[in-house]
Amino acid sequence: MAGSVKEGPDPITTEGVKLPPPLLALTERLARQIHDLWAARRLGEGWRYGPSRDDSAKTHPGLVSYEDLSESEKEYDRQTALEALRTIVALGYRIVPPEED
Repeated sequence: MAGSVKEGPDPITTEGVKLPPPLLALTERLARQIHDLWAARRLGEGWRYGPSRDDSAKTHPGLVSYEDLSESEKEYDRQTALEALRTIVALGYRIVPPEED
């Protein structure tokens, strides 16, 4: 039906996607990038570090370096990175490591 809106999330299935070791090795670097991009965006919007999240005061406890995040916060970013890689592979794309010099 034209103009109909799908309700709810509809993620691409990635359960059966196995990533080769070189792609798995990218997970931590991508997790760091995901965090750093999020933090830079927040800081650019006027947010700053605070011990608790306060939308009115624009403070957030996650505005720290990736190394200083709790392990559960790092794991959240790792899972986001891992699912992004799995989705790329599930869609038929190939990620080729750079040639070594």
